[in-house]
Amino acid sequence: MQTAEVTATELPADSLLHQRFASRDFLDCYRVASDLPPRRAAEVITDFPGWAQLLLHVRRILTTPFGLSNDGPAASDKVGIFPVEIETSRELIAGFNDKHLDFRVSVISRDGQVFLATWVHPHNIGGRLYLMTILPFHILIARNALARVAARQS
Repeated sequence: MQTAEVTATELPADSLLHQRFASRDFLDCYRVASDLPPRRAAEVITDFPGWAQLLLHVRRILTTPFGLSNDGPAASDKVGIFPVEIETSRELIAGFNDKHLDFRVSVISRDGQVFLATWVHPHNIGGRLYLMTILPFHILIARNALARVAARQS
């Protein structure tokens, strides 16, 4: 099986996620060749493999005493644990606000590419420390997610 080429890239200029971004916020974006529509790609992205589920379980154990959300808020429309906020034919944005930070993920499908972007707005030092701690794991999970997207057909 050939490994998909997942590359870091700029968030497409027409992404609705740009409306949230302010100085000192975190934003990253990766892309891979795929023709999956945003909803289907988001479903693949949030269907975490066992190793990522284990990391999320460890996160749950470590963050529960601090009152952080582990399953996201109740919502009628979710991808994984993430409430869908915006969905168009080209972009799906999901995520929620928590005590320590606000975050959203954007899945964009266009021109034979799927983009996965993550925006984070830390509220305080706890949010900034949390982001610094999870960032290496976030990168692994994001890149793996897009490789799994590339392996799927629409």
